[in-house]
Amino acid sequence: MEEMIINFIATIITFGIFFGVPILVIVYFIYEYKYYKGENFANIKKKIQNYIDECNEMNDHIEDLKNTYAEFKQTDYGTATNIDYSNYNYQRRELKKYTNSKYVCNCSITVCRNAQQQPFKYLCKYFNIKPDEETLNQFEEVLNNFSAVEQGKQLLNNKKKIILDSIWNEVPWLIKTFSKSKFEKKLGFKPIDFSQLYFPTYTFNYISSGGNSSMHTDITLNIENLNKFVVYLSELVKFRKSVAGQRALMTSSLREKIKKRDKYTCKNCKNNLEKEPNLLLEIDHIIPLSKGGITSEDNLQTLCWKCNRSKGAKIIETKESEEK
Repeated sequence: MEEMIINFIATIITFGIFFGVPILVIVYFIYEYKYYKGENFANIKKKIQNYIDECNEMNDHIEDLKNTYAEFKQTDYGTATNIDYSNYNYQRRELKKYTNSKYVCNCSITVCRNAQQQPFKYLCKYFNIKPDEETLNQFEEVLNNFSAVEQGKQLLNNKKKIILDSIWNEVPWLIKTFSKSKFEKKLGFKPIDFSQLYFPTYTFNYISSGGNSSMHTDITLNIENLNKFVVYLSELVKFRKSVAGQRALMTSSLREKIKKRDKYTCKNCKNNLEKEPNLLLEIDHIIPLSKGGITSEDNLQTLCWKCNRSKGAKIIETKESEEK
């Protein structure tokens, strides 16, 4: 009976042009409402519910990784209020751009230009990012997590597409054509955020004393810049001369080297890319940095995102270690 009603409404929509667009839209909304309340849609959703839940769990994990940018120790100089009592007969339009933020340095034009030429040097100097071992570890962790985010978004999208393709033939043509996004939402898929707004951006901002001219230099710590910044910090720290410095740098190339060494297989659950092509693999410190571990190849392992998420900062014995 339900299928007959849906087919009847679909027929009306097909000839709806004779009744005018407003009626056509109303009829479509009725058709859409009946479909999402119907048994056919419920059966489709039930069939793939476990896959939807797994995708959403992975999506949550990716969003958590975006929030791992550490609040690096910066000197707190306090707050103050500035009141300008100057009399002038023109509007200082550029003064509207003046802002106070821990990510903004209001500076001279010379500093602004120099920051463009030597971004990392001025980033450390004017935002009080100390080039020490602790800071280096923090930025390496950020790079590791952000790299997993960028890879994870693509893998998640691939996985979602495979799931939808498996049931696409069961979806009515009208829904596929006019309601694809809503269909995914009704199934319960959480939207994938492909934006890169989570990359921190530091700004050197110059505004002339008259308030009529300005310029700014932005330093965005994306994957490329984070790789370079980690190398820059390591050269300042000169960690290779220290006892704790017998370590590698957690760069993108090292992450790939560890995955290749481990044959793209999770060292804990043994899941791998051969079994699951869209598996998100992450690099983990066996002994966490917070517990005295260092970034060395011997202290790094490949874990799937599920095992790494459950491990956290714990020291666990992988199945491979237990077998030994």
